[in-house]
Amino acid sequence: MANTTTGIATLSVIIPVYNERRTIAAVIARVNAVHVHGLRKEIVVVDDGSTDGTRDVLKDVHGNGHARVIYQPANQGKGAAVRTGLAHVTGELVIIQDADLELSPEDYPRLVAPFLEDPGTQAVFGSRFLEGRRAGSPMAILANRFLTSLTNILYGASLTDMETCYKLCRADALRALDLQSDRFDIEPEITAKLLRHGYTIREVAVGYQPRTRADGKAINWKDGVRAIMTLVKWRFVRTP
Repeated sequence: MANTTTGIATLSVIIPVYNERRTIAAVIARVNAVHVHGLRKEIVVVDDGSTDGTRDVLKDVHGNGHARVIYQPANQGKGAAVRTGLAHVTGELVIIQDADLELSPEDYPRLVAPFLEDPGTQAVFGSRFLEGRRAGSPMAILANRFLTSLTNILYGASLTDMETCYKLCRADALRALDLQSDRFDIEPEITAKLLRHGYTIREVAVGYQPRTRADGKAINWKDGVRAIMTLVKWRFVRTP
């Protein structure tokens, strides 16, 4: 049943995945298990050309009805997978869930709560640093602080964690952004365009279990450079 105040009935979870055979089944199980204020959940997994056996795991997941699985023909990047997922979801709210278990689906209720409390809410980010948490390597923390500070300077915002994966938005607002990024620069693009459209981004604290490059973390310094370029680009380029 839809919330009569906010018109929200379904939370759509987009899970972009690339070579996460060890964790993808656990992520989907945890997303399925969490209860979110009585809302229905739909899970759309977008496999971005995995080659490590992830697709074999996803065949079972899809066959059991635990998630809808979409297969990209080749690896294109996180942004491309997110955009594919967005084209297939049907819920009023959309959240992106990485497949690496760094962020916990058990935090969904606190992310959704602002939407149920205030019908005007358009975007809520799950911040890993809002309550003074220090998670991840020193270099990762430094890079995040720099990119978040640059976002705040360019867009007059007051965010604490621009790069968080947990970006929960109203689906219509997210679709209106006309997202274009194919790689990890989807994160700054979403943030920049939300702010350019005049949306206030609320933040709530979430837990974080960082993994290392040895565990399969793929983001690198080149993605940091792309993030800077994306933030600067969408500050000055006309948006839809």
